[in-house]
Amino acid sequence: MMKSALRNIALATAISATAFAAQAKNPMVGGAPMYPTKNIIENAVNSEEHTTLVAAVKAGGLVGTLEGKGPFTVFAPTNEAFAALPKGTVETLLKPENKAALVKVLTCHVVAADAMAKTVAKMIKDDGGEHDIKTVGGCVLKAKESMGKITLTDEMGGTAHVTIADVKQSNGVIHVVDKVLLPKT
Repeated sequence: MMKSALRNIALATAISATAFAAQAKNPMVGGAPMYPTKNIIENAVNSEEHTTLVAAVKAGGLVGTLEGKGPFTVFAPTNEAFAALPKGTVETLLKPENKAALVKVLTCHVVAADAMAKTVAKMIKDDGGEHDIKTVGGCVLKAKESMGKITLTDEMGGTAHVTIADVKQSNGVIHVVDKVLLPKT
């Protein structure tokens, strides 16, 4: 009986360790595991929290780019972040005649590098508490770190918090953010 109990405990521990390792390797975002062997688009389409972002990327014609080699760092706003924009903003941006403005907004969330949170935090520290991050859209985001959390301030003065960091992709990394980052108008 004692051997059986010890065997069950050992088995449960092994299963828990395996589940933890799998979870650490494939973090959950929007109810879906994110696989480091898949590219940004292949993972993003499975996240229930990023359907608006995926629709915007498709409307902006950026799918091919974000499926490309990279490396890219994407600060990925959630559906809730898009919903917090003024009423009608998302619908207006998704219209074909506003594609240039949509692409500008989206590319202000993308950096042409594979920047893990630890790297960003080091750059912030090395720069005295704030680091400028230049995006592929020409925006400059102000990165700061406080109590282990990274924030990004956009060109309009809005601040996004990284809520899930270091979601590794085959062509870069995603950091989930709670606000849409906006360029100067």
